[in-house]
Amino acid sequence: MMEMPKVTACEVSQCAYNANKACHAMAITIGDISNRPKCDTFFQTSIHGGVKETTAGVGACKISECNYNEELECSAANIKVGMKSGTAECLTFTKR
Repeated sequence: MMEMPKVTACEVSQCAYNANKACHAMAITIGDISNRPKCDTFFQTSIHGGVKETTAGVGACKISECNYNEELECSAANIKVGMKSGTAECLTFTKR
């Protein structure tokens, strides 16, 4: 059975779910309509959200060309999120 990989680091400090370089959303989604490994859960607001005791997992991955994508689920042991080309992206992404 596949385990939900955790977001072990998030360098996107301006995200509403980020506190101390950790993501506290229950789960995030990777990928968007441009087929880039963007963190679809990222958004900016003055309110910090999420559950402080929780480390986010990867709930879904919409990037079919990622080596870790298995039936729209992430099979990586864990992932890291950071800024790339001006957007929050999965830095663990590896093209098939």
